[in-house]
Amino acid sequence: MSEPLFDYLLRLGDERLVLGHRLSEWCGHGPILEEDIALANIALDLIGQANLLLGLAGEVEGKGRDADALAYLRDAREFRNHPLAELPNGDYAFTMVRLFLLSAHAYCVLDGLRSSSHQELAGIAAKAFKETTYHVRHSAEWLVRFGDGSEESRRRVGTALEEAWRWTGTLFLADVVDQELQARGLAPDPAAAAPAWRALVDAVLERATLPPPSAAPLSGRGYRRGDHTEHLGHLLAEMQVLARTHPGAEW
Repeated sequence: MSEPLFDYLLRLGDERLVLGHRLSEWCGHGPILEEDIALANIALDLIGQANLLLGLAGEVEGKGRDADALAYLRDAREFRNHPLAELPNGDYAFTMVRLFLLSAHAYCVLDGLRSSSHQELAGIAAKAFKETTYHVRHSAEWLVRFGDGSEESRRRVGTALEEAWRWTGTLFLADVVDQELQARGLAPDPAAAAPAWRALVDAVLERATLPPPSAAPLSGRGYRRGDHTEHLGHLLAEMQVLARTHPGAEW
């Protein structure tokens, strides 16, 4: 087993990298110009966070791999992001529901990580927490807009919520990596953040006049062993093509 902190940093970094890439696919295709720019900025926030986390992961690993090598020179089986981040964007309702659920999760996790005994990780978490606060607020306002809008927008956001909700059952599951880091004071207990996440989600759904989702959450944590949907391979093929075509190139 590798250093638990390395594994943990990969989980944090990969999720932000993959979600940031997904959001970047909306660049030039947003519903309005202002939103196009806003979503591109959120994608940049996430990729910036991924750069810091993967850079730190490379230092912890000690094998000479930097953030770029970890981002562009690993195969899908080596990625540790939650599968919800890698699903195709779908319509704008699904994009915003997914962004809200994962941002709310990140908000609760980063809140605890700001007190990590690892000073550099705590510093990254503090910076990311500020950005994530905006991500939660921005996506939440879209849920309210959809839920309290037309019959069509309400139908679409309801469908998106049911689809995305199935993937949330594994967000707060702990394993030996989490337990080891918690024992060392490096990271909080994932399960401890679950009530705050659910309270945040319920509050926004109430504002949006949306009923709680009824979809049964999927079980399992295979993504932490490299099990992913077929969509991640396609995403990485696009994201990594330049680095793999010209290995070692510098710009």
